[in-house]
Amino acid sequence: MRVWQDAISLYVMTSKKLIGFTFEFQKTSSNAIDSCHSISRNIAEGYCRRSIKEYLNFLNISLASCGEFHSSYYSFAKANQISESDYEELDKLHYKVENQLLKLIESLQNKKNKEYWMDSFE
Repeated sequence: MRVWQDAISLYVMTSKKLIGFTFEFQKTSSNAIDSCHSISRNIAEGYCRRSIKEYLNFLNISLASCGEFHSSYYSFAKANQISESDYEELDKLHYKVENQLLKLIESLQNKKNKEYWMDSFE
């Protein structure tokens, strides 16, 4: 799934860009890295659920993690803790992942509304 792959790429990029924070800001950077990692983890967990309702729930949690992560790196940029170029790189890939998630959620909601989802293994 492309959105999951891009979310993993975002986590890798984030880890590289935020790993060098000073001791005073390590907890803050760790929280940002964790919120970014949560995006792909929730996509994966939702995908492994049997019901579309559960899948959508985990995708919405993933979307919330996207928002949390955006707030983190935006704050870092405003506080001059990351460079403008690092901010732009993170923002570009984050925007892509967020929009892919929104499209996936919309698509699954349409399937759910049309009752085009099989919860059984038959």
